[in-house]
Amino acid sequence: MKALEGIKVLDFTHVQSGPTCTQLLGWFGADVIKVERPGVGDATRQQLVDVPGADSLYFTMLNHNKRSIELNSKNETGKEVLTRLIETCDVLVENFAPGALDRMGFSWERIQEINPRIIMASIKGFGPGKYQDCKVYENVAQCAGGSASTTGFVDGPPLVTGAQIGDSGTGLHLCLGIVTALFQREKTGRGQKVTAAMQDSVLNLCRVKMRDQQRLEVGPLKEYSQFGEGLPFGDATPRAGNDSGGGQPGRILKCKGWENDPNAYTYFIIQAAVWEKVCDVIGEPDWKTEEGFATPPARLDKLNRIFERIEEWTMTKTKYEVMDLCNPMDIPVGPILSMKEISEDKGLYATGTLVKVDHPERGEYVSVGCPIKLSDSDVEVVRSPLLGEHTTEILGDVLGYSDSEIEAIAASGAVGKLKSAAE
Repeated sequence: MKALEGIKVLDFTHVQSGPTCTQLLGWFGADVIKVERPGVGDATRQQLVDVPGADSLYFTMLNHNKRSIELNSKNETGKEVLTRLIETCDVLVENFAPGALDRMGFSWERIQEINPRIIMASIKGFGPGKYQDCKVYENVAQCAGGSASTTGFVDGPPLVTGAQIGDSGTGLHLCLGIVTALFQREKTGRGQKVTAAMQDSVLNLCRVKMRDQQRLEVGPLKEYSQFGEGLPFGDATPRAGNDSGGGQPGRILKCKGWENDPNAYTYFIIQAAVWEKVCDVIGEPDWKTEEGFATPPARLDKLNRIFERIEEWTMTKTKYEVMDLCNPMDIPVGPILSMKEISEDKGLYATGTLVKVDHPERGEYVSVGCPIKLSDSDVEVVRSPLLGEHTTEILGDVLGYSDSEIEAIAASGAVGKLKSAAE
């Protein structure tokens, strides 16, 4: 039995943040019914298309384990079908622009009237306030949530990260909120509204930088490279390059082959507990007792010199050799892995972190699998649905409409063209 087996999710999401959330629910066993505009569907089906005539990877990798129904929610018959879906489902998830559901005639109050047990989960760019109606995308969320201002080097511009902490990060937060609300419903019998703002989610992931903002008010951040370089601090948490956010000095260093390989680098941390081992491995045993090197505070103004010496050593080794030599000594290091290297890692396929999926239009592709492992609920990654692939199935099996009623619904224009089993 799957962890969320028996839970029905009405998926009114599109693009990335919402689909990330509902895909997780589907991976955990929920029946996710993706509602899409007839003939159009989720916008990402046709974004960044790499195989003509097939849904894009952008769509397929965010919509596994779902069923698709084409539904015109502006059509009166379509509204009736939607009302039946709300009555039947346990969760409704949406990431429309603010007020969109209200304009459709399905405010939170109306949804509660239809189904008092339903969980309504929403993603918005900002929480209540002066920006609540603003349109927000991934990079906007990173900038407004504090990530960009603290990413990059102190003498350069703010930078966004390649990790989708605004979209996918918010989807993860919302998923937790939904599961929590379902758990509470078991005690109270009532549904509730769950919201996650993209700005809030990014800020939650940047909490160590908010920590440093408060530390800065009482003195310089001594573990930041700029302290050792004698550069003054301003009144806000600065960009810290590749310094470690945990207070242990760390840098990205060149490894053997860096001249031709843009990812021939390693991350190297000189944790205090293994300082003597670091000295031994790089051939500087005197640093273990030498004045100015023996203690962490004494080393803070010499970090550039120390890491330059460590880099002299790492440049004689591949990033994997650095890992093989340092890991047995508990020296924290990590190779900079490219997406190509990750996609070829057999170990990640063995754990289901990466999966190969067959698709009727595009053939086999590689996708990210479920990052969360449950010992009693294995995850099977099922391909994303074709547009409207399950319309007939959902109308009949989920909502109980007869064949003649389904034909009448289709004739009204409330749903897209009905597909046969062969199609």
